[in-house]
Amino acid sequence: MSLNNPLANVLSFIQNYEQLGKKVVVTNNNSKLIREILTIMKNEGYIADFEEVPTSSGNELKISLCGKINKTNVIRPYYQIKLPDYEKFEKRYLPAKDFGFIVISTNQGLMTHKEAKEKKLGGKLYAYCY
Repeated sequence: MSLNNPLANVLSFIQNYEQLGKKVVVTNNNSKLIREILTIMKNEGYIADFEEVPTSSGNELKISLCGKINKTNVIRPYYQIKLPDYEKFEKRYLPAKDFGFIVISTNQGLMTHKEAKEKKLGGKLYAYCY
C-alpha cells in the first residue's frame, strides 16, 4: 500500500509515540522536506534530535522525543497566504498566542510563521506544532 502523504505519516507517528510516552521514533519516510521540518522542530525545542540511519532498504530516520509535543499535524490543502492573513491561521491552528508554531514554505526556504512575519514574507502553510 502506498502512502499519500509521508510528512503526515511522520508527524502522526511522532504524536502517537509522544502520547504513549516513548522516547524514540524510527520511520522509513525520509525526504528533504521531512528533515527540514524536523530541524525546525528541533530548533524550537519540540524534539531532542534526529539522525539518518542507513539500512539495506534505504535510510531510516531515528527521532528522539523529549515529551513537549501536545499536537502536530500537516495543514491540507497547502494554503497560500499573504502577510495580513497570518493572524487568521494562527487562530485556526494554534491554541494561544505565542504558543507553538506553523511551518511555512517561502521563497527563502522553510521557516516558522514568526520568522516569516519578521521578514514580511508570505508562502504556503505546511504543518503546525504545539
